[in-house]
Amino acid sequence: MNKIIDGIKVSSDIKSEIKKEISSFKKDGKRVPSLSIVLVGNHTASSIYVNAKVRACKDVGIDVNLINLNDNISELDLLEIISELNNKSDLDGFIVQLPLPPQVNVQNVIDSISPAKDVDGFTNDNIGSITSEVKKLLPATGLGVMTLIERYNIDIESKSCAILGSSRNVGAAIAQMLMQKEQVTVTVCNSKTKNLKEITRNSDIIISAVGKPNLVTSDMVKEGAVIIDVGISRIRDDSKKSGYRIVGDVDYDNVLPKVSLITPVPGGVGPMTIASLIQNTLRAYRNNEKR
Repeated sequence: MNKIIDGIKVSSDIKSEIKKEISSFKKDGKRVPSLSIVLVGNHTASSIYVNAKVRACKDVGIDVNLINLNDNISELDLLEIISELNNKSDLDGFIVQLPLPPQVNVQNVIDSISPAKDVDGFTNDNIGSITSEVKKLLPATGLGVMTLIERYNIDIESKSCAILGSSRNVGAAIAQMLMQKEQVTVTVCNSKTKNLKEITRNSDIIISAVGKPNLVTSDMVKEGAVIIDVGISRIRDDSKKSGYRIVGDVDYDNVLPKVSLITPVPGGVGPMTIASLIQNTLRAYRNNEKR
């Protein structure tokens, strides 16, 4: 039995579906969806991630524009650029890649983005729509997790799910998305949670979004559980040319024998976040075309 939830394959399937749709736009003489990505400074990890987003957009036919800004940019100047992007009628969506330099208040930036163009799904309007009957542009990582659950036909009815990590844009957003299904019992855990091991050992599904290597160990997981590992960290590994390797929150090798399904890191949720960004861009495009 294959226990691996293959985020690379699912994201590839989604991108193929979207590529076909965008090709049909071209054949019909319509413009294609457009996306801008704002990258502030030379943060290595951000640059790698942004380049992956740019490649994915180009692969499916989205008109993508990368805006590189100096890391000493003032908050006011950045907000002015965001205002210009908000007002570009032929731009369907944009993201401001995080993290930002210390002189820029992240929440001020997020609050300044038009919800209609917020393809990361970070604005209050979009996050708030999770609990509404009318869903807007949902947080990309959470949407990616939910897509994996749906496409792998993971049974959540009457199941218990422990979410490790309560961040607004990831852990809390995923919890809200799951609770809208009204089929699953959700427990959200954080660094102050008591009896964490007891909670996880009684959970049918564990979704970890903490960013702490090997947080979830074999003795925390019951037989047959489903594990979705959203965490990503770099740890020292002298056997690698780079001197490090990428790992998730889960002690993968030791947990794998106990589970029914698990996402690897890398290759699990990460590719799905990019696929969700593309899905949101297409949705923003459709909404823009209606206006």
